[in-house]
Parts: sequence; C-alpha cells; structure tokens
Amino acid sequence: MCHCGQLKVIASGEPELVGVCHCRACQRRTGSAVPTNASYLRSAVRIEGKSKRYERAADSGRNIRCYFCPDCGSTLYWEPAIYPTIFGVAVGAFADPDFPPPTFSIWEEAMHPWMDAPTVTAHYPQGRPAAT
Repeated sequence: MCHCGQLKVIASGEPELVGVCHCRACQRRTGSAVPTNASYLRSAVRIEGKSKRYERAADSGRNIRCYFCPDCGSTLYWEPAIYPTIFGVAVGAFADPDFPPPTFSIWEEAMHPWMDAPTVTAHYPQGRPAAT
C-alpha cells in the first residue's frame, strides 16, 4: 500500500523472487540506497486505486514502467520490459517485517561500500540475465 493508502498492490502467495537493486535509477526512484524488490507473476497481482505511470530506460537499456500514487507519490510497482510476465513490487509497501528476505543482488557495481545483505546468495555486477 502507498503511504496515504489510496493505491494498493494485492499479491497472492509468495513472491517468485526477492532481491536488492543497487542501480542509481532505483536509488533515485525509491530515495533509498538499498531498494528491495519482490517479483510476482502478473496473474498473482491485483491493483486497487489510481496510479500514475512514469516510463524510462533502465540501466540495462530496456524500458521500465513505474507506477506511483498520484496523491502521496509512493512508487509501488513496476513492469520491467525484460520480464514481461512479472510485476515488480516495492517490499517496503508491504510494511511486513516477516516478508521473505532478498536472495539476489543486482547492479553491485553501483552498491554503497557499507552495504551488506547476509541472505543474498546470488551476486551480479549488473542485471540478472534476461528470461529466455
């Protein structure tokens, strides 16, 4: 849910993946040095409320459509062109301390040197390989 509660992402089941992205674009999108993202199949996600879309090129060069609340500005979810069957959802939007921890880390070449994620087992200097 966004900060004001107007926009909601309702996800069924566990996420397909949970990871952190250190790219500069995600840092700017979230205002955080450590954006944490959950990936859900589109069929497992329902969106309620009004959203506004911002489309840009990701650090990979592929387009990404980010959706945010037009009232409070919280970015809640996105559609990465590289993974057309997936919705990315901001883990912070769930406000759940028991949410599954991240298992992968991407764009580590832009990672802050003090960052540590002990649950991460897959490390990528840039993005994960595209789905085939």
